[in-house]
Order: sequence, then C-alpha cells, then structure tokens
Amino acid sequence: MMIFQAEIDVMPKKEILDPQGKAVTGSMKNLGLAEIQNIRIGKHISLQIEAESADIAEQKVDQACKSLLANLIMESYTFKIAQL
Repeated sequence: MMIFQAEIDVMPKKEILDPQGKAVTGSMKNLGLAEIQNIRIGKHISLQIEAESADIAEQKVDQACKSLLANLIMESYTFKIAQL
C-alpha cells in the first residue's frame, strides 16, 4: 500500500450565482481595487488516502467528491494526487 495526498478544489458552477463571490467583488471597489472582478469563492480540501496505486487512489477520491465533497448540481471539482 502507498500513501497519496489529494488536493481538491470545489467551485460553484459558472451558471450558478455565487453570492459570496459577488459580495467580495463589490467590496473590492471600497478597497480601491475595482479592477478586480468576477470573484468566485469555493473550497479547497486536502486529504490523504492509502491505496495500492495512483489509479485506485484517483478512483476513490473521485468517488468521495461525487458522493460527499461536492454538490454536483451546483458545484464542479478538480483534484490532483501525489504520492507521499
């Protein structure tokens, strides 16, 4: 068995309103940073997984994202895996 580190980014889908991102974008004007626009706020998840291979680790992380870590109706996700 090998240990892998997964770094997962979950973001709202582009067609979904992101109220938190919109609020932060609006606040940029107040900070004199009006050139910063279209902020989207998501979440980053870091985890370790024990698996026999990188392919199996990827399958397990993908399953975790689809089952629990991301709401596929409103969010999309990407991830990278590295062996420790």
